[in-house]
Amino acid sequence: MYDLLRKNIERKVPLTDEEWNIIASKAELVKLKKNQFLQIQDSHNSYEGFILKGSFKTYIVNENGTETVIFFSFEDEWMCDLESFYHQKPTTYNIKAIEDSEILVISKMRKAQLFAEIPKIMQFHVLMIERANVAIQQRLLDVLNKTSKQRYLDFIERYPQKVSSINNKNLSSYLGVSHEFLSKIKRAVS
Repeated sequence: MYDLLRKNIERKVPLTDEEWNIIASKAELVKLKKNQFLQIQDSHNSYEGFILKGSFKTYIVNENGTETVIFFSFEDEWMCDLESFYHQKPTTYNIKAIEDSEILVISKMRKAQLFAEIPKIMQFHVLMIERANVAIQQRLLDVLNKTSKQRYLDFIERYPQKVSSINNKNLSSYLGVSHEFLSKIKRAVS
C-alpha cells in the first residue's frame, strides 16, 4: 500500500521485507481534503510526513494577519516542522493541503522506536536532514539573490505538473510579490 515510501527509502538504504513491515507499522495514513490542516501554527501537534498524493503549503500567519508561504511540498517528498518535531516546541508553521492529499505521518516517539528496531534507518534520517538543510539554505539564497521572475521560472521548471494546482495568491506569497506583479511575470514568460 505504501510502495512510494518504500521506494523513497530504498533509494538510500536497502530494506528487508521484515524491516519494511516494521516501518509500515509505525506510519499512520492521513487523508486530507483540499484546505484541511495537517498542522496549525503554535500547536503541539507535529509530525514528520511523507506525501503519497497531493500538495501542501507550509506557511506562517504574520502579526498583520497575512500569510507568507515558506514552502510547497508535493508527492514523493518529505515534510516536517523541524524545530517543533525534534525539540518538542510549539509548531512554527501551518501546513495545509492545497488539493486532496494523502500523507504518511510518524510521531517523534515512533521514529525513536524505528531507530532502536532498525538502526540503519538512522543513516536514512541523516540523509533526510541533510537534504532538508540544503533545501532551506537554497530557499534563503534564492530569496536573497534571485529576482522574482527567476524564482518563478525555477519553480515552474522544478514542478511543471503542479503549477496549475497552485493559485496565484499562494504563488505570489511564496515568491514575495503582489498578485499584479505575478500576473506581469506570467505574461512576460508566456
